[in-house]
Amino acid sequence: MTTTTTAQNATHSTITHSTTPVSVPLSVITTCYGRNRHLSNLLSSLAQGSVQPAEVIIVNDDAKPECLAQYDLNIVKIATTENGVADSASFDIGRNRNLGAARATHDAMIFLDVDCIVAPTFIEQLYSKLQAHPNALLMGQPRYLTRPLTDDESHQLQQGVLACDYLNKLSVFNPYRDNFYLQQQDLEQQGSKQDTKCYTSIKQTQDYGAFWSLCFAIMRSQFEKIGGFDTSYVGYGAEDTDFAFMAQASNIDFYLTNDVIYHQQHSVYRPPLNHLDSIVMNANRFYEKWQHWPMSGWLAEFAQLQLIDWRDMQTVPIGINRQPSAAEVTAAHYPDAPYV
Repeated sequence: MTTTTTAQNATHSTITHSTTPVSVPLSVITTCYGRNRHLSNLLSSLAQGSVQPAEVIIVNDDAKPECLAQYDLNIVKIATTENGVADSASFDIGRNRNLGAARATHDAMIFLDVDCIVAPTFIEQLYSKLQAHPNALLMGQPRYLTRPLTDDESHQLQQGVLACDYLNKLSVFNPYRDNFYLQQQDLEQQGSKQDTKCYTSIKQTQDYGAFWSLCFAIMRSQFEKIGGFDTSYVGYGAEDTDFAFMAQASNIDFYLTNDVIYHQQHSVYRPPLNHLDSIVMNANRFYEKWQHWPMSGWLAEFAQLQLIDWRDMQTVPIGINRQPSAAEVTAAHYPDAPYV
């Protein structure tokens, strides 16, 4: 890797490091299909971090080897299917994460969705916290980019000269998720004391429903204790909440950390009418297993549209009354929203 330089207007948040990056015994696992631009930005951020993971496992069928070869990372690419052919309809994120974990060389694992961009110290700090809490489940802190990165910004990211302060101004927190108040204050400040305070925050929570598999760390022993992701959830919704509930049932502590990833913007549906079938199917599966309804906000919105009959106290499976019309799906589409 060539020595990185600081951009003319970059601030203290840009990391400059030597030609021999420090590697930590950690497996980073991601899975994707048809998201090569997001994958490229994720790999750029991992390559330019204050430390590098010893391996990056990509469970994927369409990433081109020549594109992956440009990153100074130990990339292990494995197929999602036996014949190496998949499509977005058959993509199973829980199963693919299990495949990645089974292939991981190291006991320490960080799982990242492909639309993550890691802050320069994310891997270093979250790995350190995992060493301090090896029997726990740890989740990072997302910030949501309000638009996709331009080609020039992606190039700067690959070169290690896209400052965190720049990404902070381009991103927002999700007000519906747990956020560290200190982060919102400290990332606006200058100086190493604020950065250290921000990036080393951690707190235990009993709200396992706050878990989101976008960015989390866990040791192999605890992942296996949970049983990995339940592959009876198909498509969109509930598989990560189930994973967290399994962690709670297994007496695994859950910590929220202030280690930042930037979620790459893509269009969303509010509510996700494009995933009605899988959300209903997975909600029924989850209730059967836990006697608790997940995704209650979305279910309530579906019920209000009379797509389903559902009440939060019901004990019978949800049935679908009708499919949303094309006009309803179009109205729910928000191409520029940073989060669902």
